[in-house]
Amino acid sequence: MRRALLALVTTVVGLVVLLDVEVTPLPSPLAAGAATPVPGATTATGTSVATGYGPVQVQIAVSDEELVAVTPISLPAEDPRSVELSSRAAPLLAQEAISAQSADVDMVSGATYTSRGYAESLQSALDQVPALTPTGQGS
Repeated sequence: MRRALLALVTTVVGLVVLLDVEVTPLPSPLAAGAATPVPGATTATGTSVATGYGPVQVQIAVSDEELVAVTPISLPAEDPRSVELSSRAAPLLAQEAISAQSADVDMVSGATYTSRGYAESLQSALDQVPALTPTGQGS
């Protein structure tokens, strides 16, 4: 009986301590909501793509007919898990896009919706830069 009472009291105290802790939301991966410019580069902003977890939009920087930067303008941030996944996925997707010089990027595991929205917004930005648009595929 004593063990059961002790376990119950310990559980209640643990829950009170746990619930009393103030939960701080994760910071947004986009502090200012705008891309950092690359000096001397041409920029283009992709369309905002709605996903099941929030909008995805990117801005690209092109210098000397080469994709040099991809910066998210908006990423899913409706809940802490979306923020976590998007924050992890965005740098990987940007690195892959720059390496591939295209929007043909692999999906990031766990961030499929963000990956798809990212690729779609990225392609719409690339379509705005004639030097990067393959012949006959411009918008």
